[in-house]
This record gives sequence, C-alpha cells and structure tokens, in this order.
Amino acid sequence: MELIRGLHNLRDRHRGCVLSIGNFDGFHRGHQALVARLREQAGRFKVPATVQMFEPTPRDFFAPGRAPGRIATLRDRLARLATAGVERVLCVRFNRHWAALPATEYIETVLVRRLGVKAVVVGDDFRFGAARGGDFTLLRDLGRQHGFDAEALGTVTENGGRVSSTAVRAVLAVPDLERAAQLLGRPYSLSGRVRPGLQLGRTLGMPTANIVLRRRPALCLGVYAVEAEMGGRRWPGVASIGVRPTLQHSSCLLETHLFGDVGELYGAVMDVTFLKFLRSEQRFESLKALAVQMQRDLADAKRHFTKAAQNDFNLV
Repeated sequence: MELIRGLHNLRDRHRGCVLSIGNFDGFHRGHQALVARLREQAGRFKVPATVQMFEPTPRDFFAPGRAPGRIATLRDRLARLATAGVERVLCVRFNRHWAALPATEYIETVLVRRLGVKAVVVGDDFRFGAARGGDFTLLRDLGRQHGFDAEALGTVTENGGRVSSTAVRAVLAVPDLERAAQLLGRPYSLSGRVRPGLQLGRTLGMPTANIVLRRRPALCLGVYAVEAEMGGRRWPGVASIGVRPTLQHSSCLLETHLFGDVGELYGAVMDVTFLKFLRSEQRFESLKALAVQMQRDLADAKRHFTKAAQNDFNLV
C-alpha cells in the first residue's frame, strides 16, 4: 500500500481512483464493509482503491482536551487498511486551512482536480467541509455535475446495535473486551515500536517492553492479561496501559511484561492483544507498594492463562 503524506506529495500518476473518506479508527465491521464496497467499485473502474484521512483528526484540532480516545494507533489503521486491500492512503494534516474549506471547494479542488475520482464511497452519516456543512446529498449532486459517482453505504449492525467507532469506544471504556471483539470482528489489540524507557520495571523485578501512545487511548486505563506478537511469534504476558500516576507522568504508555526469555526488543514492532481486564490504573504511595501490586498482577495474569489452557483441554 502506498502512503501519501499531504496534498503536496500528489503526482499526476495519482489521478484516477475510487475514494473513501474517514478516520477509520479501529477498522470495525462497518469500516470493513465500506472498504469491501470501495474495492468493488475500484475494480469496476479499474483504478486504485484509495482512502483519504486526516491526522490529527478534526476533533483533535478543535478540542484537543476533549477529543475522544483513539481506538487504534495510526500504525494500526494503516496496517488494517493495507490488509483489507486498500492500495493508497492520502493522509492529510488537519489545520486551519482545512477547517475553513467549504464543502463545495473541497469537492472541486481535492476530489476533482487533484484526485480525479471516478467514484466516492462513504458512510451514511458522512459530513465534511467547513462547519460540517457538506453531506451526502451535496456530494451526490456535485458528483453528477463533475462526472463521478457517489454512494453511501447503509448502517452495519451487530446484535441489533449500530457498529461505529463511538460504539467501540463505549465498550472499551468499560472495558467489555468480548463486545469490542464482536464490533471489531477480532480481539482488540494495539501495536507500536518498542522504545527505551526508564527501565524502572527491571529494578522492580518485572522488565517491560514499552510502546509510547501519542494519542489518548479509548481503552480503560489499567492492567490486562495480554498476548504479544512479534515476527510471527507469540508470548503471553501482563500489560499496563496508562499514565503511570505513581511516577506523576502525563504521557501514556503501554508497558508489557512477557513471560519467558524473548531477547532484545528495542526497535521491534509489537502487537499486543488484550485478553482479560485485571484492574484499573491506580496511584501507589511508594515504589515498594507498586512492586508488590505488580507481582499480584503477574500472578493474576498467569492464573488467567492457566484457566484458559484448562478450558481448552476440556473442550478437546
């Protein structure tokens, strides 16, 4: 998949595509249906299936302190889109220019002149342009004038409820990992590159592989039994996701302790699947108290895996 960062990196060869527009946060079942239709239309017109997204999102730009938590990292979103068969992603930095751009001008300058779209496929609640002034009706009508098709995909439901990023965030905040998996079509996970940290875990008897989360996560902050995947291999473990209140830090980290000797991890891309919620994030009065609780968390996670293995054995 080709990643195009910004309109200034568009070239003549990028003209001609079928386009979908959105954040695709979480890439849930609704997104999957949208991309499936996108690919069908791209095949019909014999042009690349293309997605345009904003990073940061408009909500991040207008209300950074109140923007909803992220279901997925940018890395996750791009990887899911690539696996689903999207051929190009145009990732645009949202700023004051985009905030003030009228919907009609967005269609004429971006969709028609720069991208040369043959068709646009969006969700049924799609809004765009300054003050969210554009909707699907405007997109369809201007599409007829400019010679491209416009299609709005109907609502996707799961157990009677609408599948949306809002719905996924709501269940992750509980957290209800089982319901999240139903909406996503897979167990919930986050991925990122392992970075050097304070190495505090080593001094407390529990070394961790750390992933920096640059945006506030939608998942309830706390401790989980997890499974981590790197280079095709998997390890069980216990992970903490949060801001480390005992250390009075504000940046959000995903810190994962893996069971077994996994070697040097710095620089590796790790995908962490959340299997069971163990407890919420909390502040401790001392590092000693934190270390005691970390050992309890470790024991709780190992009990989860022992129980899961026994259940698998009983099913055989």
